[in-house]
Amino acid sequence: MQIKESSKIYDVIIVGSGAGGGMATKILSEAGLKVAVVEAGPFFDPADPEQMTQLKWPYESPRRGASTVRPFGDFDSAYGGWEIEGEPYTNGEDTDFKWFRSRMLGGRTNHWGRISLRFGPKDFKRKDQDGLGDNWPIGYEDVKPYYDKVDKLIGVFGTNEGLPNDPDGFFLPPPKPRLHELFYIKGARKSNIPVYPSRMSMLTKKINNERGVCFYCGQCSRACQVYADFSSGTCLIFPAQKSGGQIDLFVNCMVREVTTDDEGRATGVSYINKEDRKEYKLKGKIVVLAASACSSARILLNSKSSQHPNGLGNSSDIVGKYLHDSTGSSRVSFIPDLMNRKTYNEDGVGGMHVYTPWWLENEKLDFPRGYHIEMWGGLGMPGYGFGFNVNDFNKFFGLTVGGYGNDLRKDVKKYYGSTIGISGRGESVAQKSNYCEIDPTKVDEYGIPVLKFHYKWTDHEIKQVKHMHDTFEEIIHNMGGESLGKKPGEDENYGILAPGEIIHEVGTTRMGNDKKTSVVNSYQQMHDVKNVFIVDAGPFVSQADKNPTWTILALSWRTSDFIIEQLKQQNI
Repeated sequence: MQIKESSKIYDVIIVGSGAGGGMATKILSEAGLKVAVVEAGPFFDPADPEQMTQLKWPYESPRRGASTVRPFGDFDSAYGGWEIEGEPYTNGEDTDFKWFRSRMLGGRTNHWGRISLRFGPKDFKRKDQDGLGDNWPIGYEDVKPYYDKVDKLIGVFGTNEGLPNDPDGFFLPPPKPRLHELFYIKGARKSNIPVYPSRMSMLTKKINNERGVCFYCGQCSRACQVYADFSSGTCLIFPAQKSGGQIDLFVNCMVREVTTDDEGRATGVSYINKEDRKEYKLKGKIVVLAASACSSARILLNSKSSQHPNGLGNSSDIVGKYLHDSTGSSRVSFIPDLMNRKTYNEDGVGGMHVYTPWWLENEKLDFPRGYHIEMWGGLGMPGYGFGFNVNDFNKFFGLTVGGYGNDLRKDVKKYYGSTIGISGRGESVAQKSNYCEIDPTKVDEYGIPVLKFHYKWTDHEIKQVKHMHDTFEEIIHNMGGESLGKKPGEDENYGILAPGEIIHEVGTTRMGNDKKTSVVNSYQQMHDVKNVFIVDAGPFVSQADKNPTWTILALSWRTSDFIIEQLKQQNI
């Protein structure tokens, strides 16, 4: 097949436009570098009337907003999902890994929950506390200046609480708790479980002229038409373009491999254009991978040459290893005191106004690490399957509800807003035996070999999730509520979700000082190939009990500064 090669040479080629790729695009282009951004999905701008779904009613969808077109609802800004036609992946024996891919400019940042938590000092040095896994080669003090910069550039609401492992930051005013959150606060504090204002990247106050302020429509998963919430496109790439950055966007382009010269140095990337199905090559002095932890690993493993027979930068045989995702499980409760609520608009931000960070010490527990608690409920816009489950009310409470016509309308008004959900999101211990590799027998519709996953939860994670459910039951009891559904038991691994379902996968190109046991150094530069950097969550040594996005952003900024300095010194 003839491959068309561009004559233009970029200073930097960035693969992926999510959190890491967007930040690298902004910092590197504003430093005067010529940047190419290669994205596997289409262009997306939530302010474009042709793409805007914010403020549409569920009845404007023939499916009433059901999750049949997109995983979280028809209107959700997630072009992709766990299953994408023509883009399969496979699982090994006893593995049920769920791999979420977002195919659009800005990637997953268009529809995520925007929970924007810093890792704490302990999170970078977990082996020092429990002897499990490995420490990062960097500490909180190395990343703190960049967390501070990200807070100020993007905006995050919250409060400074002086918590040792949930560091303070530069926060905008948080929204007030809603009624269901007040119930949660009361129930949690009865058991000495702390509750604090959430830390989320929606603007509750004006920070610049490019972005609006949140108007509390509660639909952040649809991406914001006034750019009040953080998305990589609206907050990083678009501003970089407006400030004069030399940026060429290549959308709907699936990268096959990183190309190399006779010395094994990267020379650019090869990609398939989804529109004409032809292969093209871009030339670049530096390649920055930000395609997501598993996608970047796939690209590296497919980038084989005589200099890199095991995949690019994989002399350690570590690429793809130590894959891990957050643990997760949930319960939903019925709160009788919330029946027959007066209905009013309490939408708020798209997510929770309060949350519980990890509050216990592990010495008295039978599992390592910890989890934070998220919760939801209230009077948000109902869609298809909005939490009013007739069968549950009949089965668990003997309540005759539902039916048709006026009886159904009456019961919906009676019970709507009377359910509260609680979720745990916890840290798993990175295992070398959990990994992804290239499946030698299968390719996607573009002819690119696909990933095969191998993953099993350990007793550490299963016991942690058991503790989650014990905690949920206690809080629900304190709220005067009743759990909907049976508490999962040991035969169900206490309801732990499949790996990948929380969409926090990290660790496939881990960071370290020893090139025999890691893929990149402390600046996310590949040990084997000095002009290749990885700025997604692949370099994470451990996950923490926090969402990874804020750390991806901070580390990408740090790496971008390093690239600029190394170019000045002519080291790369």
